[in-house]
Amino acid sequence: MLSRDEVFRELGIGPAWRLRAPAPGQPASPLTAHRSPITTWDQLADAVAHCTACKLSSTRTQGVLGVGDRNADWLIIGEAPGADEDRLGEPFVGQAGKLLDAMLAAIGLRRGDNVYITNVLKSRPPGNRNPEPDEVAACRPYLLAQIELIQPKLILALGRFAAQSLLDTDEAIARLRGRVHRFRNVPLVVTYHPAYLLRNLPDKARAWEDLCLARRTMQSLIPES
Repeated sequence: MLSRDEVFRELGIGPAWRLRAPAPGQPASPLTAHRSPITTWDQLADAVAHCTACKLSSTRTQGVLGVGDRNADWLIIGEAPGADEDRLGEPFVGQAGKLLDAMLAAIGLRRGDNVYITNVLKSRPPGNRNPEPDEVAACRPYLLAQIELIQPKLILALGRFAAQSLLDTDEAIARLRGRVHRFRNVPLVVTYHPAYLLRNLPDKARAWEDLCLARRTMQSLIPES
């Protein structure tokens, strides 16, 4: 799990628990609008709603922070909001969202019950293009703050982009699947994005294998009562 110093360093917060002013010529932190530490969900939601740290702020309808149980054991991380998510302010709605709900139900989970769902990016890229490095960097403090607030036991990364961004790798998803990784000491399992599975039905069987791996990993983390 993240140490307090690691979280504050990512958020740009110094030892005095205040945001540091950027050096000359250095871009401002995405959280510079907040002069006190972000330690609550309300503060984080406000930061995302008013973020102008990257160019996506000029094309999005709204920031999409996430949805679900804020004390969840399971943290589901996808790529970025799509058109429906941008309009409704909730990740994974529409057909991909319905498939995600079915995937969760298959291992005894449901949206909002011990599950929190979010994305690497909190703003929709125009035309649903792939996120760019500066956009990922701008949103990274928000994701780290979410992880610190939630304290999940396991992360399920949905799709190539989310997996590669979280694991800082260029490896193909086929090579990342089937084993347990770690993100800041939190076990992480990789599987396909529901939107991909809607277009590639044969890979649903492989996604089921990933979900079973995630379930087994979670079971190993929770002592028997």
